[in-house]
Amino acid sequence: MSLSRILPWALRVAWAVLPFTTGPALGDALDPRSRPVQLVASVLLWGVWGVVLAATLVPHPISLTVVRCWAPAGAAVAVAAALDGFGSPLAVSTTTLATGLAFLPEIGTLFVNGPAYPNERRYLLRVPAPLLLGVLAVVWAVGIAGPVVGLLLVATRQWVTGGLVLAAGAPLAVVLARAVHGLSRRWLVFVPAGVVLHDPITLADPVLFRKQLIVSLGPADAATTALDLTNTAPGLALELALTEEVPLNKAKPGGKLGEAKSPSRLLFTPTRPGAVLREAEKRGLTVR
Repeated sequence: MSLSRILPWALRVAWAVLPFTTGPALGDALDPRSRPVQLVASVLLWGVWGVVLAATLVPHPISLTVVRCWAPAGAAVAVAAALDGFGSPLAVSTTTLATGLAFLPEIGTLFVNGPAYPNERRYLLRVPAPLLLGVLAVVWAVGIAGPVVGLLLVATRQWVTGGLVLAAGAPLAVVLARAVHGLSRRWLVFVPAGVVLHDPITLADPVLFRKQLIVSLGPADAATTALDLTNTAPGLALELALTEEVPLNKAKPGGKLGEAKSPSRLLFTPTRPGAVLREAEKRGLTVR
């Protein structure tokens, strides 16, 4: 059995066993709390566990966003319980394992291809470097913490403070979740007509590069002058060379149209460059 088939099941099993590996430690951590806090926290924990488990069973970009947002939250809760004196190496290790599996490139490829047509193949693009330098972590923390903290404050009978946090945190969480979900919708797509670059962060609209125009696809040279659409994402950048210029519009924050370009060569950074090149060869494209 191939690794791409094993890893999804490893993720599902790792998340499914968390009530047995992490549940006792979290139960001990909640034991000294008031009954309302125990009730609210328990409902939240079981609810998140159930939603994420269901998401692992339904390959879809939305499911990928759900898993990658909440799996780290499970690890954070296990670490917080350990720091509070209710440490459990098993709880921390299993939640960390589930988080690591959720962020593997192979898992991303599986989920984004769930709703794809049979004759197309999608490959995720890497996260832009500026988001990796703390911005994404802050967005994640604010989006997760707002509603959770608000509900726990209400459970401790801090009605006004909890209500204000919920009123501000819930809409903000929705906005931030939509922004984070954009990272699960950044693909290079192989279709029968050629290659499509679908990147809402970089491009105002998806761009089709017809097969007849593609000269080659391969690792970018260090001194290349191709149009850089990588957003300085780390990893191996691939260069797509064309026989003629193809018009496209770069995107600005807020979904506004940016500068119009007509490149004959361009760069992008997929999470699985080797798999992209193998797919290109299967589809009859020249790989260098």
